[in-house]
Amino acid sequence: MSVSAFQERAEPQVSFEFFPPKTEKMEEDLWVAIRRLAPLGPRFVSVTYGAGGSTRLRTHATVVRILRETALTPVAHLTCVGAAREEVLAVAQDYWDAGVRHIVALRGDPPEGEKVYRPHPRGFAYASDLVAALRTVGDFEISVAGYPETHPEAKSPKDDLDNLKRKIDAGASRAITQFFFDTGLYFRFLDRARAAGITVPIVPGILPVTNFPQVRRFAGLCGATVPKWLAELFDGLEEDAETRKLVAASVVAEQCRRLTEGGVNEFHFYTLNRADLTYAISHILGLRPAPAQPTDNE
Repeated sequence: MSVSAFQERAEPQVSFEFFPPKTEKMEEDLWVAIRRLAPLGPRFVSVTYGAGGSTRLRTHATVVRILRETALTPVAHLTCVGAAREEVLAVAQDYWDAGVRHIVALRGDPPEGEKVYRPHPRGFAYASDLVAALRTVGDFEISVAGYPETHPEAKSPKDDLDNLKRKIDAGASRAITQFFFDTGLYFRFLDRARAAGITVPIVPGILPVTNFPQVRRFAGLCGATVPKWLAELFDGLEEDAETRKLVAASVVAEQCRRLTEGGVNEFHFYTLNRADLTYAISHILGLRPAPAQPTDNE
């Protein structure tokens, strides 16, 4: 399929994920990325939540600022880790009161320094429990995570898929996948999910590769496979940022092409708070900035 063939299909839906900044400089960079991507009209933009609730205040501040200062639909990540049920639901209530209507509900990763997830004694044991409880706070739209290569702590692929179904049955309306590089993994996962009776949208999570060692580290944490061919493409480019960008763009463009050929029309981009590659791929997919609205003086 040619680039023009991307544009012959119905306009795709995209969403963008950011993480809350730790410093003033990181906050400046985040808002440069948000303002660059906002004109593409994403379905929503989400803000992650650190392990053990470590970014709770920064996540909340970022989500609320997006809600107040932009026309974007902000989505807050919320996890079960390191907090009692009442604490987690109080955070959810704060979001509802602020006007946030969409949550990404996750079990969450173990806090730093711990290798195994342990539920808080008075907390939620599973993301499905969190999804069900969020329904008691408000009529949130709820997205959850899906794992094309199986969650690293799952007993089996079937066990992992059963867990996804429990989250959907509890009230989630969308699954967003962990990143992957082999599109065949996504389509096989989609087939298994449909056969298991999961009918909600399963949106592929796309990670543009800007820092290969970082991606390899992320993959090790979440159980994603880094293909040999991908490592070979970035071999020798450690000190060549410009070529890395060109290679990264070609990799993600080909991934999205293959997904589009398979009928996918919605993509979730893990931006890592950088806009350039995500904007370029969104453009290739056929998205264009909305025309500027005339002011009263024009």
